[in-house]
Amino acid sequence: MSKTLVIVESPAKAKSISKFLGGRYTVKASMGHLRDLPKSQLGVDIEHRFEPKYIAIRGKGELIKELRAAAKNADRVLLASDPDREGEAIAWHLGHLLGLNMDDKCRIEFHEITKPAIQGAIKHARQIDRGKVDAQQARRVLDRLVGYQLSPLLWRKVKKGLSAGRVQSVAVRIVCDREEEIRAFVPEEYWTLVAHIQSSGGSFTAKLQKRQGKKLEIKSQDAMEQVIKELSHAEFQVADVRSKEKRKQPAPPFTTSSLQQEAYRKLNLSPKRTMMLAQQLYEGIELGKQGSVGLITYMRTDSVRIAETAQQEAKGWILEHHGEAYYPPEPRQFISKGRAQEAHEAVRPTSLEYSPERMKEYLSRDQIRLYRLIWDRFLASQMSAAILDTLTVDVSAGEYLFRANASTVRFPGYLAVYQDGRDEEGDGEDEEGALAIPVAPKEGLKLEELKSKQHFTEPAPRYTEATLVRKMEEEGIGRPSTYAPTIETIQTRGYVVKEEKQLLPTELGEVVITLLKEFFPDIVNLEFTANFEEKLDDIEEGEVAWRDVIDSFYAPFALTLARADEQIGKVQIEEQVSDEVCEHCGRHLVVRMGRYGKFLACPGFPECKNTKPLLEETGGACPRCGKPLVVRRSKKGRKFYGCSGYPECDFVSWDLPASEPCPQCGQLMVIKSSRRQKRYVCTNAECRYQKTVEGTEEQEGN
Repeated sequence: MSKTLVIVESPAKAKSISKFLGGRYTVKASMGHLRDLPKSQLGVDIEHRFEPKYIAIRGKGELIKELRAAAKNADRVLLASDPDREGEAIAWHLGHLLGLNMDDKCRIEFHEITKPAIQGAIKHARQIDRGKVDAQQARRVLDRLVGYQLSPLLWRKVKKGLSAGRVQSVAVRIVCDREEEIRAFVPEEYWTLVAHIQSSGGSFTAKLQKRQGKKLEIKSQDAMEQVIKELSHAEFQVADVRSKEKRKQPAPPFTTSSLQQEAYRKLNLSPKRTMMLAQQLYEGIELGKQGSVGLITYMRTDSVRIAETAQQEAKGWILEHHGEAYYPPEPRQFISKGRAQEAHEAVRPTSLEYSPERMKEYLSRDQIRLYRLIWDRFLASQMSAAILDTLTVDVSAGEYLFRANASTVRFPGYLAVYQDGRDEEGDGEDEEGALAIPVAPKEGLKLEELKSKQHFTEPAPRYTEATLVRKMEEEGIGRPSTYAPTIETIQTRGYVVKEEKQLLPTELGEVVITLLKEFFPDIVNLEFTANFEEKLDDIEEGEVAWRDVIDSFYAPFALTLARADEQIGKVQIEEQVSDEVCEHCGRHLVVRMGRYGKFLACPGFPECKNTKPLLEETGGACPRCGKPLVVRRSKKGRKFYGCSGYPECDFVSWDLPASEPCPQCGQLMVIKSSRRQKRYVCTNAECRYQKTVEGTEEQEGN
């Protein structure tokens, strides 16, 4: 009986696939890459058309020996690494290591780990796709040339241990450019005016919009007072009432990027954690006697395509659980952006049989939360549009026009399953509410109150991990598999830190980006980086040779590198010296920037490796012992606030302590912030005092 060896990337995937195949199949895991460029040298022969020098990865020798023995004893070898460029390259490297004939149909791919998908993949084995392999080789070689030749320059000119990368440097630049924009921003004052109005049917509010038919902008308190003075004698009347039906269509199912963004917004999961959880759901979850089952399709994708079988399954589920009204006249199809890999599907459940309710007992808290998000988004994408009734009421008052907008849901459609998340950007001034009272054109109205409010324009917000993913996707920087590791890398390298969910450049990050912008503008140019991604697509499609693409980049890069080495002097980064003295060698400790923010370190490194946490005081006092409260970091880098008397006093708070005590009971208050407002909340459960600060107004209550 012939034997077939199937090689996948991970043991979890091997376990899931094994149960779908009979005794004639052996499934083993390669544990990812087995061959790569050497770490200790450039590994690219520039003189011979950028020929890469691949070696077996250190520590993988026994595994390679085991796989070679298994391949020797098999009649057929099938390489089943992930269905993307990197997976194709892994298969190609495996083929070389195992001595396979590259002309054989030894490659299989699948986008979900289900019995039909695995059996179908085996039936449709193909040759290794050299276009995908070459595209991945081009990425790997270019990144190696940039990283291994530009990084040493930074070591010599700025600081040892620095690194520069084609995608990571652009990501840091995006964060730095936003910070420059924020620093240069000059706030402008503006005022809004809301009228509280009484009609025959009840009270409602309307916002001032126009004067003499033109949009009105009020820039000062004096101008606002003049407007209020003129309105004090005006007659208020309903000028127009307009109602219309609005259909709200569901969003497509998730791509890698949209999944990372929505998981961040709704579940507070970082892109890295989202991808780790999605990998687990894809590779297989143990479902008791049923064994390991893959619950979602492949999670690295830029496609919103849905298989017809999945659409039919969704139709059946929607009709059974929600009714005919909730299913659209035709199955929904979505169009992917740009040159998405249409062989892939969107991220979706592999089968609606595995509902989140059924999976609860088998999944961890974060796994079930992410799975439910994917499930709901997919199901909603196949449902009817929501139908909203919108109402606009224009109110005239002399030369002025006020407007009230309202909307009510007539038919929820997909909203019965899924509510779209949103980033906390903008001030939310124009959000619609409900206007339940009847009003009629020409109806006379009574003014109850005019309420003015001062505002100041705000700069664009700093990026979060989610909005940086969105920016990278919009600009074509990187691909689905690179978003999460890029954001992780720029924080690990100390170029960017995360403060209160926002990404800020460090001084080191700004120094490096300034230097790269001056001497290597292409490396940190968004358009250049996006264009290279397009060239990788061209390589994959066989339109251009990968060595020609590298050559067109490297020739000018090498000249720039030589010129920069001559012209750049030693860049000094001023170190902030603290008052604390190193107990080991007597030097004054200096402030350094690490992955999780600032810390104290001995300047005598590497002879003296003493480090200490930098205790940054919050201004608040510990409610237990009265000592100052300081900023601390958890093992995962999350900021919290604790007593400086730790470990004797173990008081901690996840919310920023306020500098002033509660005016009612004298206990500690904490600050709960958003872009729109701050809330000062007393920590004394019996007091319950809180104060809301929004714009220039404060509201108090208990």
